[in-house]
Amino acid sequence: MTEPLLPGVRATRVETTRLTQQVLHREDVDPGGGGDAVLFVHGNVSSALFWQQPLLALDPSWRALAVDLRGFGGTDPAPVDATRGVRDWVDDLQALVTALGLERVHLVGWSLGGGVVLQYLLDHAERVASVTLVAPVSPYGFGGTAGPDGRRVHPDGTGAGAGGANPDFVAALAAGDTSADAPTSPRSIFRAFYVAPDNLPVDERLEDVFVASMLTTRTGEDHYPGDVVATEAWPGAAPGGRGVLNTLAPTVLDVSGIAELAAKPPVLWVRGDADQIVSDTSAFDLAFLGSIGAVPGWPGPQAFPPQPMVTQTRSVLDRYAASGGAYREVVLPAVGHSPHVERPQEFVVALLEHLTTPPAEPAGLT
Repeated sequence: MTEPLLPGVRATRVETTRLTQQVLHREDVDPGGGGDAVLFVHGNVSSALFWQQPLLALDPSWRALAVDLRGFGGTDPAPVDATRGVRDWVDDLQALVTALGLERVHLVGWSLGGGVVLQYLLDHAERVASVTLVAPVSPYGFGGTAGPDGRRVHPDGTGAGAGGANPDFVAALAAGDTSADAPTSPRSIFRAFYVAPDNLPVDERLEDVFVASMLTTRTGEDHYPGDVVATEAWPGAAPGGRGVLNTLAPTVLDVSGIAELAAKPPVLWVRGDADQIVSDTSAFDLAFLGSIGAVPGWPGPQAFPPQPMVTQTRSVLDRYAASGGAYREVVLPAVGHSPHVERPQEFVVALLEHLTTPPAEPAGLT
């Protein structure tokens, strides 16, 4: 499939020691020029195509690059080993950074990509100049945890992983469905959950780009959503060891250790207050859905409370700040899960402020 690139954006395939990865960049930016770069990491069921507006908005001196993770976009569809959490993608990023001769990177991670960049920070702090989190997954993963400290509801992570995927949505991805005929089609999911209702792209061609990006997602047990382990406890499924959603299980993903790092680059946290995906009341959290009667058999708030995703992120970043780091939280009103798509200019302004004048002291809500 031809990549729906915006005018001025180019795709370059980069061979690394692990796999060949596709990188998007401005036509006047050399991805192999060495030095420092701003490296954008996309979220789940998407690709680097979602970053094209920020790529074009940043001056070429920033050397902005957006990578396709394995299993998405134009990068090789290598299987995802979920027993390593998100480290397959982290190791891929490190191989890319090395292949491009980059010295340090300003990391920008959206949703799933937020977990990837925080794991990269844990594993390669010396290479990270700054971190920007855009509607990031909780530091304790997606599903199966409770409270601000990310306590597991069940030791095996029941309630997280591939068992939470909607099979009709997976089938629509596999079929390449570009319509909005069903509520579970990629286009319908984009309209209902990726952006707030009033933030659909004015230009329908841009929406087509984003839907095409979603459709680059490889499906199956080695990709999206992954394999499922049946369990007797509600909701009946525990995370398996393969595929995308299982990388976010609390049994394998816990990046709260950033608070203990000796070197703490400044962090910018950008989110929308109308986000339905990453939220303390997430429409994709089985426990929250159970609490509103959408998933039968929910055992109640004492046995399985909804995951407070935003509260968990704030708790970890507060500890990061209290131990010598600094972060700034920017909340965009009436914005959903994709601030860089819904408010691209405001997003780039906040990003540039972060890149040029990183905060010296912990900061609160703006």
